[in-house]
Amino acid sequence: MKKRILLPIFLLLITSVASKPLFAQKKLIRKLFSNSADTTRSSSFLALPVLGYAQETGVEFGAVSLYSFYTDRTDTVTRASRLTGVATFTTKSQSNFQLKSDIWSPGNNYHYTSELRYKNFPFNFYGTGNSTFQANEDRITQKLFRINSGAEKRFGKITYTGINASFESYRFIDKAAGGIYTNDPSIVDRDGGKVLFIGVSQIIDNRNSNTYTTSGSYLKLNYSYAPGLFGGDNFDGGMFKADLRSFKSFSKKLVLGVNGLYQTIGNGGTPFYLLPQMGNDEMMRGYYTGRYRDENLLALQAELRLRLNPRFGFVGFAGTGTVYGKGNFRVGDLKPSLGGGFRYFFDIEKGLSVRMDYAFGEKRPGEERQKGFYLSLGESF
Repeated sequence: MKKRILLPIFLLLITSVASKPLFAQKKLIRKLFSNSADTTRSSSFLALPVLGYAQETGVEFGAVSLYSFYTDRTDTVTRASRLTGVATFTTKSQSNFQLKSDIWSPGNNYHYTSELRYKNFPFNFYGTGNSTFQANEDRITQKLFRINSGAEKRFGKITYTGINASFESYRFIDKAAGGIYTNDPSIVDRDGGKVLFIGVSQIIDNRNSNTYTTSGSYLKLNYSYAPGLFGGDNFDGGMFKADLRSFKSFSKKLVLGVNGLYQTIGNGGTPFYLLPQMGNDEMMRGYYTGRYRDENLLALQAELRLRLNPRFGFVGFAGTGTVYGKGNFRVGDLKPSLGGGFRYFFDIEKGLSVRMDYAFGEKRPGEERQKGFYLSLGESF
């Protein structure tokens, strides 16, 4: 099990301040701890270190970063654009790179997204379905390359129509053959494969902000199709996603957010690595990503956000979700997700935060309760 040493954000900020001349210290302190927003709509940048250790990876080190800006600083309607990056390495020659962009054109008439990712890293495989066991844990080495992009155009006041394309290439090696990954006959394309998705989206979006929403709703429906270009066990079929978010303010400091997610793919014979996976730092926190995977994913969460002042806040959240095969959905299979967290807003004007969450999941018989700690940039939804 990987254990990361997450350096406290305030220790990092104090160290950064201490290394600067007095005038620069005062300026940086004002920027980081003042309760006044930057009304100039200037860009902002934050980078955090990653440091951890696990037996299978050795020492892992690197950084995560976020750069935010406006494509038109004079137009107060234009939403904040973001560039995010992750780069980590291990002493056992593993690596993880990710670059993502989320760009809003002047006036929000166009919205562009992209992702470039390379990952050479082990992960734990437990099988497929909603009732996998910790005892079946099988460590697999993965090599992943992904590139995707999307473009959406506004039609009317709050509606967008978009197109997207994504290419993914996977390779897997089971270095300890004999476990569930090798012996489970239901696993399709266990050596990996390639897939090209081409899709269309329809969005309704009247949120007052795309970074820290306090009112409004968002609904995105996406259908993507993968033609059988690569033959063999490679996927040939469709994938559908629905993402619903709604926000209501009870006061200037208290906001309730609700988020629902549904995803379905294929109709039998889908490669295991394309199956929707439950659990990450945004939805169903507390679960290891991939502990449960199947052809369908359904999840719902609510988050109560208390922003004590412009710089600091707390949240409490609760959710439920499940994965299931065709025709196998049961309410009794829904799993819980409960937790809370702390927020430090490093960019008050844009509502960008450092997010620290701790969450609990289910406790299966004979196993420890599932749980997780998350350090991320930006809100969960």
